[in-house]
Amino acid sequence: MTVDFLGGRLTSDGGLPWVAAADRALAPTEQLAAALPDRRQRRRHPSSLLLAQRIFQIARGDVDQNDATTLRTDPVRKQVCGRLPSGGKALASQPTFPGWRMGWGRVIATGWPPR
Repeated sequence: MTVDFLGGRLTSDGGLPWVAAADRALAPTEQLAAALPDRRQRRRHPSSLLLAQRIFQIARGDVDQNDATTLRTDPVRKQVCGRLPSGGKALASQPTFPGWRMGWGRVIATGWPPR
């Protein structure tokens, strides 16, 4: 037997898969993403992914977006957002979020979508 203390692939985000399972079952993120406008010129990441990433960041305690760039390749965070944990595309970086949210003030102020 060989033992080392390198840690391997560890995470402190063990609760996120539970939050993601509840989100998939109830679909609030998907419904909200469908209701929010997306006025970006270039769309590298779909709105549903950005919203899920942001919600899971907040659920994990990352209330500001400062760590979004650093954690965009984190395997657990990628997996709960529907991306492959190893390889595949990274999640969105911090500068992506302000541009994505630009049209929301008007949505909230005008009561969009109409009833």
